[in-house]
Amino acid sequence: MAGSEPVTAPDQHKPGHRKSGRIGAVLSAVVLVVMALCGNHEGKVEDIWLIGIALVLLAIVIGDSVLRRNGLRS
Repeated sequence: MAGSEPVTAPDQHKPGHRKSGRIGAVLSAVVLVVMALCGNHEGKVEDIWLIGIALVLLAIVIGDSVLRRNGLRS
């Protein structure tokens, strides 16, 4: 029986919304950068955190797309 069906993880059977997740991450990163640029911060610590979190979000989206293009993620 196991030879006739491919072995997959249960999360591979769930439908996912990859495109909407990527769009949401990019929009969140844009909002964070706008908050950093247009905020009324006196210090730069808040700006560093907001831009850093935005960069992490963009790195995750770019890393995910590179891994998917190379076939390393399903």
